[in-house]
Amino acid sequence: MIPELGLYALCLALGFAVLQAWSGLSGQAGLVRRAAFGQLLAATGAFAALVWAYVVSDFSVATVVANSHTAKPLFYKITGVWANHEGSMLLWVWVGAVYGALFAAPTADRLRMRALGVQGIVAVGFLLFLLVTSNPFLRLVPAPIEGQGINPLLQDPALAIHPPFLYFGYIGCVVPFALAVAMMWPGGQTQGAAPHAAFDLLRRWTLWPWAMLGIGIMLGSWWAYYELGWGGWWFWDPVENGALLPWLTGTALFHSAIVTARRGALARWTILLALLTFILSLCGAFLVRSGVLTSVHSFAVAPERGMFLLGILLVVGGGSLLLYALRAGALASDGAFAPVSREGGILANNLLLAAAAATLFTGTIYPLVLDVLNLPPVSVGPPYFNRTVVPLLIPLLALMSVAPFLVWGQGGLQLLRRRGGALLGIAVLPGIFWLATGGVARLGIVFGLLLAGVLLASVSVDIWRCRKGAALRSVRLWGMWLAHGGLAIAVAGMVAASLAKVETSVWLAPGESTTFAGRTIRFDGVRNLPGANYQAIGADLVVDGVRMLPEKRFFPVRQMVTTEVALRRQGASDLYLVLGDQRPDGKAWSFLFYYNPWIHLIWWGVSVMALGGIVAAWRR
Repeated sequence: MIPELGLYALCLALGFAVLQAWSGLSGQAGLVRRAAFGQLLAATGAFAALVWAYVVSDFSVATVVANSHTAKPLFYKITGVWANHEGSMLLWVWVGAVYGALFAAPTADRLRMRALGVQGIVAVGFLLFLLVTSNPFLRLVPAPIEGQGINPLLQDPALAIHPPFLYFGYIGCVVPFALAVAMMWPGGQTQGAAPHAAFDLLRRWTLWPWAMLGIGIMLGSWWAYYELGWGGWWFWDPVENGALLPWLTGTALFHSAIVTARRGALARWTILLALLTFILSLCGAFLVRSGVLTSVHSFAVAPERGMFLLGILLVVGGGSLLLYALRAGALASDGAFAPVSREGGILANNLLLAAAAATLFTGTIYPLVLDVLNLPPVSVGPPYFNRTVVPLLIPLLALMSVAPFLVWGQGGLQLLRRRGGALLGIAVLPGIFWLATGGVARLGIVFGLLLAGVLLASVSVDIWRCRKGAALRSVRLWGMWLAHGGLAIAVAGMVAASLAKVETSVWLAPGESTTFAGRTIRFDGVRNLPGANYQAIGADLVVDGVRMLPEKRFFPVRQMVTTEVALRRQGASDLYLVLGDQRPDGKAWSFLFYYNPWIHLIWWGVSVMALGGIVAAWRR
C-alpha cells in the first residue's frame, strides 16, 4: 500500500509542477507559490514512501530487490535509496522541489514568478522521466524472499552522503538558470536596463549550489582516496569531470554576477554563464545515466532512459540558448571600466575559468563522440588534463592574489604597480617555471607552494587593510576571504600530494620487514575479520611499533571483493597501506605503500571554500 501511495504522490507532484509552470509564466503570484509548496509536499511524500520500502525491506518493490538486503545495516538501507538510478532520480526531483519552495517563500514579484514557471517546466520534464522510464515503485509479482544487496563500494559513510550534496549542487543551478531565462523573457526586467538587484539575487542563488557542489566533489574525492586503494585524490574520471564542469562555470558565474550587480557590466556574459552552468549539470546527469560511460560512479541503465534525458537536455538547453540568441540584444550592459581594474580582473578570471571548462569538456566528450560515430577510439586521461587544464589555473591564482589591490571602475598600470605589482610578479613566476621546465617535480613543488603562499598572504593583507570600519563586518568580504584562503590551502595540499608523493610495491612473507619513507614496516601475517554482511582478511603490519590493518573484504550477496586501505594520519599527511593478492605459492603477499604529504589540506581547503560560499550568500 505504501509504494502505491508513493506513486500517487509522484503523480500529484507532476500535477503541481504543471500548475507551477502555467501560473508562473502567466503571472499568478499566489497560485505559483501554492503550487511550489504543493510540489514539495507531494515529492516529500513520494520520497518518504521509498525510504520506508527500503527500511522494512519490502521486496515486492523492484528497486529494493536490486539494491538492498535484509543483512544490510539500517544506515545503508536508508542511504541505499539514492545509491541506484530510480532512487537517485527521485532524490533529484525532491531537491528541485525544495529549491522551488525556498525560492517561492518571499513575496513573488514578476521576476520570481517567471523564474518559478521555468523551474516548473524543468520539474515536469524530470517527473515525466521518473514516471515513464524510471518508476521507483515498480512492483514484482511474486515478490522474492531476499534482495541482491547494494554495490559494496557504495557501502561507505562518505559516499552515502556524497550524492545528496551533489544533487543540491546540480539541481540548485536551476534557480540561476530560471532567473536568467525570466530576465530574457519578452517584457522582462532586463529590457532597456541592467537590473542590479536581479543580478544580486542571481549571485546569491548561485553561491548556495556552488558550495553544495564543492562539498559533494570533496566527499567523492575523499571516498575514492581511501576506498578504491589507488593512492590518489583525483583521477580525471569522466563522471568526476562532469561534476567539476558546472563548478567551474558556477565560479565564473557568481564572480561575473558581482560585476553586473555592482557596475551594470557583463550582463550578457552573466546570463550566458547561468544557462551554461545548468546545461552542464544536465550533461552530468546524462553521462551518468545514459549508459555511454563505464565508471565506478555511473549507473548502467537502459538506452531509452538515456534518450529521454537527452531529450530533456535538448529541450531545456537548446530552448534556453535559442532564447538567448533572440533576446541577448535586449540585455543592457552599461557599465564601463578600465582594463586594469577589479572588473577587468574578474573578466580575466572568467575567461580563464571558461577556457579550463571548455578544455575539460572537450577531453571528456571527445572519446564519446568518436565511439558514437564508430571511429577508432582515443583514450583521453590524466596526461591530457594535467597538461591543458592545470596550466590555465596558474594565472588564475595569480589574478586572485592581486584582486584585493584592484579598484572598481578605475585602472592604470601605475595603480596596479603601487598596490599589487610585487605580489603579481611573485605569483606569475610559478607559471613561467612550470612552462619552462615542463613541470619538473622539485621546481613545481617550490613554486606551487609559493603561489599558494602568495594567495594566502594577499588574503591576510586585505583583512589587515580592512581591520577598522564597516568593511570588516561585511559578510561578502568574509565570504571572499574564506573562499580565496581555502583555495590557497587546497592548492598547497594538491601540489604537495601530487609532486612530493612517495610510493612503492613490495612482496612480503610473514615475519619479513621493509623500509619505506624512513619507516620500518613488518608483516606479521593475515587473519580473518568477520563483518556485518561481509567476510574479510586483514594483514597485520607493524609500522615503527604501531599496528595497521589493511583489508580485503568479500561480500557473499554480490560475490564481490573490495579493498580497505590502512591509513596512519600524521598531521595533514598520510601513510597509506594497501593489501594486494597472495602469491600463487602462498608464501608471500603483495602490498602497495604510499606516503601522501599534506594531502588532507585538499579537503580542509575545499571545506573552507564551501563555507565562504555559504557566508557570502547569507542575508542579514
